[in-house]
Amino acid sequence: MPESSDVIIVGGGAAGCSVAYHLALAGVKSTVIEGQGVATQASGFSAGGLNPLQGTGIPGPLGPLAMESYLMHLDLFGQLQDDTGIDYDGRIISLLKVAFDDEDLADLQETEDVFAPVDGFDARWLDTREVLELEPRVSPKIIRGLVARGNAAMDSYKYTLALLRSAEKMGASIRSGTVAGLERDNSRITGVRLNDETISCGQIVLAMGPWSRKAEAWLDAYIPVDPLKGEITRMELPGAPLNHDLSGGGGSLHPKPDGLVWCGTTEEWRGFDKETSTSAYQSILEGAVRLVPEMSKARLSLQTACLRPVTPDWLPIIGRVPGWDNVYLATGAGKKGILLSPGIGKSVADLMTQGETSLSIGPFNPSRFTPNGF
Repeated sequence: MPESSDVIIVGGGAAGCSVAYHLALAGVKSTVIEGQGVATQASGFSAGGLNPLQGTGIPGPLGPLAMESYLMHLDLFGQLQDDTGIDYDGRIISLLKVAFDDEDLADLQETEDVFAPVDGFDARWLDTREVLELEPRVSPKIIRGLVARGNAAMDSYKYTLALLRSAEKMGASIRSGTVAGLERDNSRITGVRLNDETISCGQIVLAMGPWSRKAEAWLDAYIPVDPLKGEITRMELPGAPLNHDLSGGGGSLHPKPDGLVWCGTTEEWRGFDKETSTSAYQSILEGAVRLVPEMSKARLSLQTACLRPVTPDWLPIIGRVPGWDNVYLATGAGKKGILLSPGIGKSVADLMTQGETSLSIGPFNPSRFTPNGF
């Protein structure tokens, strides 16, 4: 008898696994189809930072969903660990931003402006002496600093696994396979073709990240998501650990609970090239050393490259595909994919089970890329 599933989710990254988790909470069983392995793409290589107050579209159209998702993350920190036993190091962190010259001060001022008024967040200015008291390894060439508290961080790979593990406990399943096409009946998708079989379905979610354009031919739809390459280095820094995330002078350092310091990241439009490069390593190291000179003594533990899914307006695509009764998109979150994943997952699950959601996804409807909006 042919296999079937109430809902098929194509893509085992944070977005797809979050949809599976929130559908399971609503009592709906789903099958996640993943060709390379869960969280083996951008979701597994993200630095895991959760900053709901800054980034492209924040403040702006992405701001409300970013904060809603951030608050959901805080609840999930305990829930997912209790449910699965996976500790993905969810925690509140402090960010120390520094200025090397007067031009850098505007960036620090912007951070104070957005952090200070928000409950649960705060920011305060520091002089050079105060910065070095907090982080003695920062370059003494800095002229000012700002310490901001309220952001969160976690291990994004373990987080994605925890979402899926919890969903599986509630009836979801995972299938290894590559989608070759979709079975259609007028305005509905009735099945997903793998290389060796077809799985029938009631509804389908495409959470394919930078590979979302593959679905354009399947649906006769426009899904403008393209890959933005980013590289990160994981470094072993001898001596005392860093106590804050650090940013300034072209460098960005993220100390992790295991003692490694993640540095980066880069941004390049290189198609689907996922190879690491010497030029990216040198660029990342240059910024890191300017920020913390002793990074010149650090040993490279691992360098990774991943592809982030980016849309023309740098906003995600969330919702039902125009012209289709049972097809939903959960993609295009760019560098905010891990942050937004709870909001993406719950909103899509809401739409599929209730026809509406209270989450702030209005600006991200797929119809914005369709002529005349429908």
